[in-house]
Amino acid sequence: MASPEQPPLPLLFLIGDTGGGHRSAATAVAQALEGLLPGRVLPVICDPLRGPGAPRLVRWVAGLYGPCIRLTPWLWWLFWRTSNSPRRLGALRRTVLAPVYGSVARAVDACRPALIVAFHPIIADPAVRARDLGDMLSPVITVITDLVTAHLSWRDAAVDRVVVPSAEMAAQYAGKPKGSAWDETAAGRFVPLGLPVAAEFCQPPLDEAQRRELKRELGVSGDFLVVLTGGAEGSGGLRRRAAAILRRVDGVDVAVICGRNRALTRRVTRLAGRAGQGRLTVHGFVGNMADWLRCADIVVGKAGPGTIAEAACCGAPLVLTSFVPGQEKGNAQFVTGAGAGLYAPRPRQLAAAIGRLRRDPRALAAMRGAAVEMSRPRAAVDIARFIAGLSGFPDVAAPASAGSAGQAPRDPGRGLLPTLIAD
Repeated sequence: MASPEQPPLPLLFLIGDTGGGHRSAATAVAQALEGLLPGRVLPVICDPLRGPGAPRLVRWVAGLYGPCIRLTPWLWWLFWRTSNSPRRLGALRRTVLAPVYGSVARAVDACRPALIVAFHPIIADPAVRARDLGDMLSPVITVITDLVTAHLSWRDAAVDRVVVPSAEMAAQYAGKPKGSAWDETAAGRFVPLGLPVAAEFCQPPLDEAQRRELKRELGVSGDFLVVLTGGAEGSGGLRRRAAAILRRVDGVDVAVICGRNRALTRRVTRLAGRAGQGRLTVHGFVGNMADWLRCADIVVGKAGPGTIAEAACCGAPLVLTSFVPGQEKGNAQFVTGAGAGLYAPRPRQLAAAIGRLRRDPRALAAMRGAAVEMSRPRAAVDIARFIAGLSGFPDVAAPASAGSAGQAPRDPGRGLLPTLIAD
């Protein structure tokens, strides 16, 4: 057992900056660990896919994710579906992804961690191999950062535990996957603790007066704020959607969070210049995203798991406009099924949805309540406790009932997404 007199225990958090969700989840858990064990653990966040030590080929392949989901989502869907089988995934690991194994091994060797956590699906299997070849006893766990549907690469590695966002996902994937290396004890490896978000998103939701005051602090002059976000990549056709809202809906202010998409920032800035009266404000990668979500009357964006989890914790109603084919379709179904949001894929549908909700405060309040109901604000803390227990800190062990931490997502069912707003 570790003691306070010992130097901080190194923990290796492996991420991949394909989108912003993997880093955000790792940072949230690291933040929670520091709160639970101040100065006693040292989480090291490392990106073996796009970081300085990553091979050039790996950086190039990982860098294709953002442009692919923005410009050719059908191509991503083809890759996602094709690789979602043991045989094809194995072939991919032996060829295109082979350099990842060396990159992860170097990170593990440099850190010599007491525990390894994979926050990215491509990294889980290389982490296990690096641990085994290095003759280490460090546990390896995976924290799945997809909300409803997990690609095979998230769950087929022989890790010690897999932290999943819901009891439903745990039950779905607890059986022995065909062609995988798991044994019949695999069911015990799935631990439903939620999807971690940073502490600033997990404060109690604001009331109307508090939201109005926060809007003023952010420079919003109106009383009804629509926040458009496309995640770290700024995806989801935000300019067209912002233009539709400005053109068709009166009495709303629009803030567009463009992430690291500089081209989008330039295009929306030109649109803002034509909108006049400060109705449209443009922001890049912001450090106060929680403030924008907490004061928003409506949050608009694609069905990214991080955005959904953060908005739910902030009690923000959602209007979803798109999803990355494969891993995010179930997210949109989950939100609409819970009553926390609508799905409006076309700009005209989006504008109609916002106009109707603008005139219906009861519907907005119901969506806000549903968002809070489906949130899991303690997920990062519960995952941190679980990691602490595996790392030799039983004094902050995991909750007695992992599945009771917050509400588990309901089964979104199958079939087509409901388009709830007509043209």
